[in-house]
Amino acid sequence: MAAPSCKNCLTGYMKTEKPTGTVSTIHGLETYVATPPNAPKGLIVMIPDIFGWETNNSRLLADSLSQDGDFLVYLPDFMNGTAPPPGTMELMDSLLGPSPSLATTIFYKPVWAVQFASAAIPFLARNRDAVVRPRIYDFHHAVRSDPSTAHLGLGSAGYCWGGKYTIHLCQEDGMVDAGFAAHPSKVAFPQDWEKVAKPLAVAIGDVDMVIGIEDVRKIEGLLEGRKELESEVRVYEGAKHGFAVRADPKDEGQTRSAVESQRQSLEWFGRFLKGKGKQK
Repeated sequence: MAAPSCKNCLTGYMKTEKPTGTVSTIHGLETYVATPPNAPKGLIVMIPDIFGWETNNSRLLADSLSQDGDFLVYLPDFMNGTAPPPGTMELMDSLLGPSPSLATTIFYKPVWAVQFASAAIPFLARNRDAVVRPRIYDFHHAVRSDPSTAHLGLGSAGYCWGGKYTIHLCQEDGMVDAGFAAHPSKVAFPQDWEKVAKPLAVAIGDVDMVIGIEDVRKIEGLLEGRKELESEVRVYEGAKHGFAVRADPKDEGQTRSAVESQRQSLEWFGRFLKGKGKQK
């Protein structure tokens, strides 16, 4: 049972705009569906950050990928209803922030710590790898086999917590046609990277607390050295862990990086999904 990789895994900005997609049960999982305005170029399965499939942030991102790229996007509940509530972000911010008074230090922060633990510990217990991995893999197998989607190229877009699973899906033959991982966590070097067999793009900041810039350069060198593999590692200057999903709109730099990483993912999937699906 692994803890979140850093404090930035559980902090950030929660958007308030209203998503425009729909919710359906697909292959046994509740799934947010973003439908493109035109015939889909491919299908993207999003594997979200630690806050799961119900947050506005992830759903609005799914909407953008669909509307801007003409992709059908599935955002399933891979956590089976056990994601930490968005309020966990505020608790983490309060715990890490300065104490304006002695009362805050003595009384409030211990209470916040208990509240935070009550949200985080159940998530960690219920979403250990042995439980979640089969759920994610089974869903992708089902999408591949479904006559309504089997003709579409299949991409995986993983963010933070989900990034590791995107990278692992790209190691398997026949699971996905391409992957995009934004600031992944809990990824081992070099073994997770040297096994990648499908086109993989990575978006990461140069001040990411999970993967330091020295390790980013090692990952970049390893992937670039594999001439048989289509890959891309794009480093965003000044971008923090979580920027692609939870950037504060008041922070111009983080917001710009978030927009650019979304463009990166659309360009990547545009290259590798069109016409890549299993034909009927």
